[in-house]
Amino acid sequence: MSKESIRQQFGANAESYATSTVHAQGDSLQRLVQLVKPGPDWRVLDIATGAGHTALAFAPQVAEVLATDITPEMRQQTQKLVGERGISNIIVETADAEALPYADKSFHLVTCRIAPHHFSNIPGFVSETARVLRSNGILAIVDNIVPSGPAGDYINAFEKLRDPSHGRCLSAAEWLTVATNAGFDLQHNEILTKTMDFEFWAQRHDAIMQGYLRALLSEISGAAAEFLKPVFSDDGIKFQLHEGLFILQKGES
Repeated sequence: MSKESIRQQFGANAESYATSTVHAQGDSLQRLVQLVKPGPDWRVLDIATGAGHTALAFAPQVAEVLATDITPEMRQQTQKLVGERGISNIIVETADAEALPYADKSFHLVTCRIAPHHFSNIPGFVSETARVLRSNGILAIVDNIVPSGPAGDYINAFEKLRDPSHGRCLSAAEWLTVATNAGFDLQHNEILTKTMDFEFWAQRHDAIMQGYLRALLSEISGAAAEFLKPVFSDDGIKFQLHEGLFILQKGES
């Protein structure tokens, strides 16, 4: 999917990201701040900020946060929340995750949460973060992950049918390989589980597409079923997704 198509899709759904429980209040948000322990003089870059939730979480702890996104409507949502909360140290800007418009060694910390699976070139994104980070700087990532092999392929296909802007979720092992190749050392990683409500997750689609998605979930088996753990009841359908949280440190350079 082209970046222009991604802008259009996210632009059409920007308001829902401002109130999304997963994005605004997910367990990984405060966990990220807790693990990073940012310094009060730090300059932070938040990539693919969406409605700005990660930038807002770090802002009280640091000197400055640049909240960036390629989608104008997302930046507008971020600016709206920044204004409503009276935050003075967040700057909202346009930036492409794979071609950052910043000088080398500009930031103490780069964050990116629940977004890389939409990127067309994740290794390129990680390399760009290494470029703009200072020596010993921190890259803090949270993103949906999948198991390795065919089960992961099935789950990625399931996600892409629901959301055409979905690129590919990596496995935890793939994330570590990408990070190592870009010159990062792993400081911490963990996997967080979140329970999804199917009706909310599929609400952007009509009844026909929801039927296709429901069928895929009901017919799932093997490792993919063990990963998603769908539960069908009179109250609806629940299933699980998993987020990988990675705290990575750039080597001295």
